[in-house]
Amino acid sequence: MSLQVYNSYSRKKEAFTPLDASNVKMYVCGPTVYNLVHIGNARPVVVFDTLFRVLQRLYPKVTYARNITDVDDKIMKVAQDEGVDIGEVSSRYAAEYQKDMAALNNLEPTLVPYATQHIDDMINMTQALIEKGHAYAAEGHVLFAVQSMEDYGKLSNRSLEDMLAGARVEVAPYKKYAGDFVLWKPSADGEPGWDSPWGKGRPGWHLECSAMIKKHLGETIDIHGGGKDLLFPHHENEIAQSCCAHDGRPFVNYWMHNGFVNIDGEKMSKSLGNFRTVRELLEKFDGEVLRLALLSAHYRSDMDFSAELLEQTKTNLDGFYTALRGVSEIPVEPVNIEKTDFFKALQDDLNTPQAISELHAMAKALNKAADNEKAELKSHLIAAANMLGVLQKSPEAWLTAGGEGDITAEAIDALIIERNQARSEKNWARCDEIRDELKAQGVVLEDGKEGTRWRREA
Repeated sequence: MSLQVYNSYSRKKEAFTPLDASNVKMYVCGPTVYNLVHIGNARPVVVFDTLFRVLQRLYPKVTYARNITDVDDKIMKVAQDEGVDIGEVSSRYAAEYQKDMAALNNLEPTLVPYATQHIDDMINMTQALIEKGHAYAAEGHVLFAVQSMEDYGKLSNRSLEDMLAGARVEVAPYKKYAGDFVLWKPSADGEPGWDSPWGKGRPGWHLECSAMIKKHLGETIDIHGGGKDLLFPHHENEIAQSCCAHDGRPFVNYWMHNGFVNIDGEKMSKSLGNFRTVRELLEKFDGEVLRLALLSAHYRSDMDFSAELLEQTKTNLDGFYTALRGVSEIPVEPVNIEKTDFFKALQDDLNTPQAISELHAMAKALNKAADNEKAELKSHLIAAANMLGVLQKSPEAWLTAGGEGDITAEAIDALIIERNQARSEKNWARCDEIRDELKAQGVVLEDGKEGTRWRREA
């Protein structure tokens, strides 16, 4: 089976054929760094990190770029409120973002371009668009003339008339057409800006991705991903800029968009008080729980993020780690994961819910297997889990890890020693008391031929 992906541009599932099978190129829109990121921001990172892992199994080289937007009105507002330079704000929150994404077991992209490092590239692209008749300068601004592009709106399936119909937005007097969008805008005194042929200013949001893709990946790339909220206007405008700057050459062959994350059935928003940052959630759950929960729904679907989902995901991971626990580390041949039903699920437009179902089947088989079969089955389960970025810890560390206020591992071990002494004295009542005492504190004892092991319940 070949890799199949749903292409937002054609609105259908297609077989993936790279431009160059020796180097697949993928770009995903990253964050605007002015605050800690919320769980919705994490979803595209986890989704496209998983796709990155799949592509790496299929092709010898994958160049994956995920940008950082480090100049923006929101960043400027935070910097102004704090009385610091925008670079201090953006570098601080870029570091926090990278920390949070690493906690979710995301691989580092091949490239992490920053917008402010590509100002010259943006100016050059803007000049090219003006020269080709697709942009114009007006009152210190440079705007893209959407009417100059014949099929503007094809990605989002909107006509210019539809985009403007019913709009009650005041149109800036310097625009030739209400739908024209900003490539470059002037900076007021005290605002960050860069010298340009149109005066001191800064780039429009859409321009940066087009310029960075051209700089690092070329005029045409294989895959461009992001949340479906970016489909219009951001990705639509990226297409306009890039195709028109490059004389109509294709910009992206496969557009992929993930759905929204809702909290307890409602759209996440600060006004509703259900805004959940990754950092906040990491205080209560391990990053693997958040990651697997985000993968539990198909990436194109909107998903409901809830405490119940996280608790169930924690229970599922406990089950996987319990299956792995105690299985000997006998060397086995490298696993050809590409031939499994698990990998076939991932090749079917990244069907992670089905892939997780296959993980459960592997764990069940491991639990039932004879001792001489367990090492090979364990290697299959770990290889599959690696594709999803989970089961990265030792089973012992996972199953015995406690949270704030939990009984310590040392106290548990001391009670197990006392219980073993009671057993040797045939004091069965005390044995039961200790078991019940630990059970009440969320600790389960497992007696076996190798002695007594323990784990914490979800």
